[in-house]
Amino acid sequence: MKNFDQWMIDRQAEWRRTHMASQECGKYRGRPYAHILPKDLWEEGLWSGIGPESENSLPGYLRRTGVQKHEYAHHLNSSWMLCANLYFPFGGSAHGKALLASFLKRRVAVEIDSLEEIELEYEDSDGMLRPSLLLGEKGTRGAHQTSPDLGLLVNRCRGLVLVESKLTEDSFYKCSAWKHKGSRRLPGNHEPNRCKNPLAVAKYYASQCHQHHPAWGRMYWQHLAPVVDEEALAGLPHCPAMKDGFQLLRQQALAEGIAQSGRYDLVVSAVAVDERNDDAEAALKRSGIAGLRQWGQLFRGRARFAVFTHQEWVGWVQEHDTGAWSDWLSYVRARYCLQG
Repeated sequence: MKNFDQWMIDRQAEWRRTHMASQECGKYRGRPYAHILPKDLWEEGLWSGIGPESENSLPGYLRRTGVQKHEYAHHLNSSWMLCANLYFPFGGSAHGKALLASFLKRRVAVEIDSLEEIELEYEDSDGMLRPSLLLGEKGTRGAHQTSPDLGLLVNRCRGLVLVESKLTEDSFYKCSAWKHKGSRRLPGNHEPNRCKNPLAVAKYYASQCHQHHPAWGRMYWQHLAPVVDEEALAGLPHCPAMKDGFQLLRQQALAEGIAQSGRYDLVVSAVAVDERNDDAEAALKRSGIAGLRQWGQLFRGRARFAVFTHQEWVGWVQEHDTGAWSDWLSYVRARYCLQG
């Protein structure tokens, strides 16, 4: 769909006019917008089944776990809120978990037989597998570290599916070190042309990848270099993280590091997208990768890669539900125009 981002903004503004009592505009960079709620009203953007008064309250989950909600959670077109509304509800009941597990078995990995837990802004409970140690990142769950939108513990917690969920984003972001000019804390990258030799970046990451500079201390290629497909990487015009794939590289590195630990029998790095968002699909083409589903061909490690769409998930619920999720189906159809 052309101009999907603006279409979704308009859709959310219209949905708000017909479904929400408060019409006060929230602001972004000082300007009011109809699709943005005042920050203190962000909970009104949640499906009632995970609202503050529900048994499966998402605000309660955030307080209990210390997870930080996204800074733009009050934006009705927020992909973080979409993820919360589409997937978090199904962790609140055995029926919901079974339904999502059956979908994951079909769309992510055939080995998946059960779903035990759904975590937002996932960070492994094992301290040695947290991003601070595996990736050298200094942040918290939901802020300044690689915390996948969803962590799905499957197969009696012997399997892990990490999911990055997108809505209207048109890329997976450029590398934070590529054109960094330097700051009081971090040195700038004065040799950005190194990034145009992806095979050298992977083979000699200690000197060729600025993320691995001692002051930066990131360890993405430390996990991925041993499992990279050198022929596939050599065919790219630059490092796959340089312009549009940084988020994918970070999550793949996290997944591979966790997989190599041996704690899990199955680890998958997955991406959930809206099938109408043509820009997200095309983003990687600028990096020489044919499409989002081809990302996984760059690596031959223990961690797998998978892609599914929000429409596929809604369609699965629609096809297999016996009536328990009719209210949820009505909500996501009306709000996001998600049809099965």
